[in-house]
Amino acid sequence: MRKPLLITMVFAATAAMLVGLFFFAVNQGSIQVSFVELLRGLFVEYDPSVAAIYDLRFPRILIALFGGAALAVAGALFQAVLRNPVADPSIIGISSGAALASALVVGLFPMLYFSSPLFAIGGGLLTFAIVYALSFHGGLAPMRVILVGIAVNAVLVGLGEGIGVLMSGGASMGGSMTFAGSLAMKTWNDVRLLVFYVTPALLAALLLSARCNLLGLEDDTVRSLGVNVTVLRVMVSLVAVMLVSVASAVMGVIAFLGLIVPHLGRLLVGSDHRVLLPYCALSGALLMLLADTTGRLIAFPYEINAGILMAIVGGPLFIVLLRSKNTYYG
Repeated sequence: MRKPLLITMVFAATAAMLVGLFFFAVNQGSIQVSFVELLRGLFVEYDPSVAAIYDLRFPRILIALFGGAALAVAGALFQAVLRNPVADPSIIGISSGAALASALVVGLFPMLYFSSPLFAIGGGLLTFAIVYALSFHGGLAPMRVILVGIAVNAVLVGLGEGIGVLMSGGASMGGSMTFAGSLAMKTWNDVRLLVFYVTPALLAALLLSARCNLLGLEDDTVRSLGVNVTVLRVMVSLVAVMLVSVASAVMGVIAFLGLIVPHLGRLLVGSDHRVLLPYCALSGALLMLLADTTGRLIAFPYEINAGILMAIVGGPLFIVLLRSKNTYYG
C-alpha cells in the first residue's frame, strides 16, 4: 500500500511533466512563437503563425492526450479482467480488429466517417469474442489468451494491409496509416470524434475502478461478496473495448502503450484501481505525447510514426515481462 503523500507527489510530478511537454510540443516545428505570442494569438488578436499552430499542432497533441489516456486505461482494465499482467489490446488483437473495421467503413462508405468509432467498437468486440472463444479450453489460461491473441492479431494486420493494397488500386502502401499508428494530418474533426466517445468511456472506467479490485480475487470469493463476477467482467471488458476501439479508429494501432503504462503505474502508485486508473490516464497521455513529439523531432523534417517508436520501446519490455517472475501485479 503506497502512502498518500507519495502518491500525491507522483501525480503532481507526472502532471507537471505533462504540462511542460504540452507547451514544448506546441512550439516544435518549422513555425515557432514565444509563449506570450501564443497566448496573444489565441485569445487577443489574430496571428497567422499562431493560427497555423492551432490548426496543425493542437489537434494532434489533443489526440495524443486523449488517445494515450484511453489506451493506457484500457490496458489496465484488460489486465484486470484477464488476470494477466502481459495483456495488452494490441497484443491480443483488439486494436487491429477495431482499426480494420474502421478502415473498411471509412474506405467503402466515407459518409459514415463520424460513425466509424461505432463500427470500430463492433470490430473490437468481435475480435475479443473470437480470442476468448479460441482460448477457452476448460478455462482461460492467461498464456493461451496471449498466444491466440498474437495469432489473431497477425491475421487481422495481414488482412488490413491486403485490403489497403486493393483499395489503393494495387499499389503497395508500405503499411496503411490505419495500422501505422500515425498522428499526422489530424484535424479538429478527429479531436471531436475522439473526445465524444472516449470521455464517457473514461468516466465509466473510473466508476468501475473500485470493482476492478475484486477481479484480482478468486471467482468464488467474489461471488461470496454478492457480486456476479461474470457480469462484472463483461462490463469492464465492454468499457475497455470501447476505449481501445475508438482510439485505434482515430490514431491507428499503437502497440504496447497499454502494457507499459499499467506496469509503471503499479510500481509508482500501487495496484488499487481507484488510484491506478486515474494515474494510467495521466501517464498514458504523457507517454503518447512524448512518443509523437519525439517522432516529429528525431529525424526532422521527416517524421517517424508514434506507433513505430512505441513498438521499438515496447517489444523488448514485453520480452522482459514475459521472462520476469515478479510481474508487479496484485
